[in-house]
Amino acid sequence: MELLKGVAPKVSRVAVLQNPNTHRDVLRQAEGAARALGAQLQILEARTPSEIEAAFAAMSSHRTDGILVLRDAVFRAQRAQITALAAKNRLPAIYGLREEAEAGGLVAYGASVPQLYRRAATYVDKILKGARPGDLPVEQPTKYELVINLKTAKALGLTLPPSLLARADQVIE
Repeated sequence: MELLKGVAPKVSRVAVLQNPNTHRDVLRQAEGAARALGAQLQILEARTPSEIEAAFAAMSSHRTDGILVLRDAVFRAQRAQITALAAKNRLPAIYGLREEAEAGGLVAYGASVPQLYRRAATYVDKILKGARPGDLPVEQPTKYELVINLKTAKALGLTLPPSLLARADQVIE
């Protein structure tokens, strides 16, 4: 939410696109962040491409001016559709995977997927060497990536703060 307000300060009505099968804890955090930033949230659920289309139609009728797309396998597979709909509706959007910014999304911020795979491989190695899975600690991601798509920012008429660009792991020009 802070990133969205940082790239588009006038955003006040934010849609959260989520798969209803996941993300309950993230929604509570988003609601708290929205309240703190003076924004209203609209939770929109989608599991299929047609439901994604319907969610964007609902955003249009509710005059949404920003989107938070939660990290999900369905959304990852439909990233071209989602980024195209966000562009068509001229909506700044924040995504959870770098591939979504590479596909035309405005900003992606989330745990590094390659780093997560490397950590998973160490767990597999330990299990194959006899460790009991229940005895292994749960780890939180330690590396996060910020990817900014300047082409999309320019298309939306947004000027991004230099401080945000300096923090980015990758800037797509």
